Amino acid sequence: MKRENQNNWLVAAAAAAVFAAATVWRNRRGSYDLEGRVVLITGGSRGLGLVLARQAVAEGAKVAICARDAEELERARQELSAAGAEVIALPRDLTDADAVRTLVEEVQQKLGPVDVLVNNAGIITAGPLDNTELRDYQDSMDTHFWAPLHAMQAVLPSMRRRGEGRIVNIASLGGKVAIPHLAPYSASKFALVGLSEGFRAELSQHGIMVTTVCPGLLRTGSARHAIVKGQHKKEYSWFTIADSMPFWTLSAETAARQIWNACRRGDGEIILSVPAKVLAAFHGLMPGAATDILGWVNRSLPDASERGNERRHGYESETPLTQSWLTTLTRKAEKQNNELSSNR
Repeated sequence: MKRENQNNWLVAAAAAAVFAAATVWRNRRGSYDLEGRVVLITGGSRGLGLVLARQAVAEGAKVAICARDAEELERARQELSAAGAEVIALPRDLTDADAVRTLVEEVQQKLGPVDVLVNNAGIITAGPLDNTELRDYQDSMDTHFWAPLHAMQAVLPSMRRRGEGRIVNIASLGGKVAIPHLAPYSASKFALVGLSEGFRAELSQHGIMVTTVCPGLLRTGSARHAIVKGQHKKEYSWFTIADSMPFWTLSAETAARQIWNACRRGDGEIILSVPAKVLAAFHGLMPGAATDILGWVNRSLPDASERGNERRHGYESETPLTQSWLTTLTRKAEKQNNELSSNR
């Protein structure tokens, strides 16, 4: 029995060593230097996009950020350029193909050819199927599929001529596993994963590396901007509390560092957070069982509502519960990552 226990300890120690070595290898920096590079980040005014921009600026990159909200963008630009970095902020509706094309043209005129494109802009609609409308799917597809496609098509001619480039597409665990009450989000992120993988397969021969990023829950502070439907307050409650859980969620700063490392290495895909890796692996091995388990999870989520088709943002659906200690980490991230404004 004693020898058996010793063997078990040896096996556990070996497994821990392998896991530690794999973690170090996965987090290695890579050789692609951001200094002097032109980096374009969509959705760069707040949340994960802003954190990615901070880290790019810290490494000496010339950064262009874009989003719809001009006031939000200007606050982000002022912060990023405070230490003398070269930063431009361009208000754009990325669901408009012409706006994306002119965005890339303006970046090239002001900063030079785009070396790194980060497709980060996103929206989240949370609610039961019975309160989900065709518009919700269309908006998600416009933002998560068509906007990245138009942006990639706009930067590719210059990248092909130079024989190098990096494209980072921020998808989601929801693009690997369909999450209950997030059907439009998951469907559009699945589409982005397929698009990103297809582009990588055909562009690597031209020196252009496409990286697909699939984060689990991130503490970016963006939950308040999610669109909620159904029983709005209950829907926002589960969503924002889940987004604040320690150990199950990853900070935006940690996520951004791992994303940039994956970009430098030219990785094909990176899944962020241990829970996300476990769920994605389980779904890959046993998709039917994983979906059935998520079906049971769905039974604990709020039911549909007769008046639930109305769209409300998270900040319009606050309750004492969502403003309690349970969401402390999310509130901290809101303040750090430009998620708050005078009217929201």
